[in-house]
Amino acid sequence: MAAEGADGTADVRPPAPAALFLGTHHPRLDEKGRLFLPAKFRDDLAGGLVVTRGQERCLYVFPDAEFHRLYELMRQAPVTSKAARDYQRVFLSGASNETPDKQGRVTVPPHLREYAGLTRECVVIGAGPRLEVWDAQAWETYLADREGAFSDLSEEVLPGLI
Repeated sequence: MAAEGADGTADVRPPAPAALFLGTHHPRLDEKGRLFLPAKFRDDLAGGLVVTRGQERCLYVFPDAEFHRLYELMRQAPVTSKAARDYQRVFLSGASNETPDKQGRVTVPPHLREYAGLTRECVVIGAGPRLEVWDAQAWETYLADREGAFSDLSEEVLPGLI
């Protein structure tokens, strides 16, 4: 059902496209645990974001709308599924709603900094609908370990992509 515009007619505009985060950036954490968001991502995150535990000991950063979309998908999982309950507990219990300040900084809560082993030097990568925040050394180790395997991936990983 289309929403109504201000004049009472149906608003047929397509929904705004989801954010697409790309690239690798090297911001630093300040002494208060704040991270400068890369300037190219600030507009997509200005309305609020959610930081939570990611896989491989990084942090995931989602725009509010994307996080809520994922949450709705999680809600559809049967409560009788132990794997779904376990995933939701870890994912949601670490989540923190944040709003960037006027300088584009976002506070990374201490429990999440500890989880990801974040020190002053960080790497923020665009991972499609989310950002990932890594400790710089952990990212370099991960990337060095995975780059060789990347060229050897078969089509079964992402069928029909390339």
